[in-house]
Amino acid sequence: MKEFLRWGKAKLQVDYRLLIIYCVLYFLWGLAMNWFGATVEIAQFTYWWQVITCYVLYMVPISLLLRGLPFHMQYAYGLIAMGVLEFAGYGLQTSYAYPNNLLDQFFGIRNFSLGMALFFALYFPAGNWAVAKIYQALFKKVA
Repeated sequence: MKEFLRWGKAKLQVDYRLLIIYCVLYFLWGLAMNWFGATVEIAQFTYWWQVITCYVLYMVPISLLLRGLPFHMQYAYGLIAMGVLEFAGYGLQTSYAYPNNLLDQFFGIRNFSLGMALFFALYFPAGNWAVAKIYQALFKKVA
């Protein structure tokens, strides 16, 4: 356990500029996805500030832990993380899925959360890639 905590602490100690890019990108990404989900009536957070708790306080640290791993490993670990988040969000009713939404119609109501987890797990490899590109462009360093 000590070894895991040491590894995790080292992965989370990054340049503050990199952390700011992660937080800003994920926050804007979360706002956009919450807006899109509400606009097309798929799903939305119960409260707008959940974008901060989910995207910034939950997904950014996980992205940092997964950073540097191959795409398939980031996706697989991200799928576990998003599965837990989706399960908790809909179980605790802090997220709202619109009845008979587009995903329900296409995949069936019993597959809604699974579909959401499968989609949002892509955020980890995609987010790590995007942040690295932005960081490199701004600071000419390898993230």
